[in-house]
Amino acid sequence: MNREEVLNKLKNIKYPKLDKNIVELKTIDSIEIERDTLKIVLNILNKDAFDKIRSDIEKIFSKDFKNIKIDTKTQHKKKSINYGTTFNPNNRAPYAKKVIAVTSGKGGVGKSTVSVNLSVALAQMGYRVGLLDADVYGPNIPRMLNVENEKLRWNEKNKIEPSENFGIKIMSVGLTTPSSDTPLVWRSSVAVSALIQFLEDVDWGELDFLVIDMPPGTGDVQLTMAQELPISASVLVTTPQTISSDDVSRAIMMFKETKVPIGGIIENMSYFIAPDTKRKYYIFGEGGAKYLSKKYKVPILGRIPLSIEIRELCDRGKVPVALGNEEIKKHYKEIAKNLIKNIK
Repeated sequence: MNREEVLNKLKNIKYPKLDKNIVELKTIDSIEIERDTLKIVLNILNKDAFDKIRSDIEKIFSKDFKNIKIDTKTQHKKKSINYGTTFNPNNRAPYAKKVIAVTSGKGGVGKSTVSVNLSVALAQMGYRVGLLDADVYGPNIPRMLNVENEKLRWNEKNKIEPSENFGIKIMSVGLTTPSSDTPLVWRSSVAVSALIQFLEDVDWGELDFLVIDMPPGTGDVQLTMAQELPISASVLVTTPQTISSDDVSRAIMMFKETKVPIGGIIENMSYFIAPDTKRKYYIFGEGGAKYLSKKYKVPILGRIPLSIEIRELCDRGKVPVALGNEEIKKHYKEIAKNLIKNIK
C-alpha cells in the first residue's frame, strides 16, 4: 500500500462532531510506510479528538499493516496554570475589549437573571457579547437562554464552539454534562481549571464585552478571575434584604481590596406591584442598595421589581429584555446604559 492509497482510506475518517474528514481538514502532518509498518503524525490539539481518530485509524488499517504508530505533532501535556495577581492580572481573554463580572455575596438574588438580560441588552445596543457561566455548581444560563439541550462541540480549528442565541455567544459547564441533572462533584482546583479552559479554548471571536456570571460568595473562582483577567467592572447584585446586603458588603470589600473596579449595584426583587391595585409592596425590605451605595460610594445601576413575568420568561428560556413587556425591558436597558457610562 502506497501513500496515495493510505490517504484515500483516511478520507473515510470523520473528525469527531464535524461533517468533514481528517484529510480535508488538513490534520495529517506526515505519513511514513516501511514494509509492514505505518507511521502517521497528526496535527491535532484536542486530546479527545486525537484518541478517537487514532482508534479509527488503527481499525481501518488493521488488515493492511502489522504495526501502526499514530503520534501527534503537539504533545498533550497538562496545561500549566501560571496565575497572575490581582494587582498585575493575566489577560486570558485578549479577544474581549471589556470584561464584566456579575457577582453577589450570596445565592438566590437573581444574579444569573441579571447576567443574561444585561448581556442581551448590550447585544441589542449593537455590541458583540459573550456570556461565560462561571457558576460551575449551579449552571442555569443554558436554560435561561434556551440552549440547555445543546452539547459541547469542537470546530475545525480545534476550538470549542460556543452556543449562540439572542445575539450573544454562550459557554457554560452545563453544556458539557450528559444531562441537566448531572452534578459536578469537583474540587475548586478542577472548577478553576475548567473555567480557564473556557477562557482560552473557546472560539469566542472578537468581543466588545465578555460578561461572566460568577458563583455566589468570595472564593476561589472570584479570586482566580481577578488574577487571570483585567476586569473592567464588577456588577454586584443584591436584594433589599439586610442579610443580602451583609453578604454583598463582603463582595464589595473583596473587589476594593483586589483593586477590581466596581461598576455599580443592582437591586433585584426591589419591590412588587400588585396586579389588581397597582400598589407597590416592599416584600424584602427597602433601601438595601441605597445603604450600600452610600456606605461604599458605589453607584446604583438600577432597581428591578419582583415580577411573575420575569420568572416565567426565564424558566421558559425567553429572555425578558427581548420578549418581555416594555416596562420589563426598560429596567434592563437602563442598567446596560448606566453601566456603559460608568465604565467610560
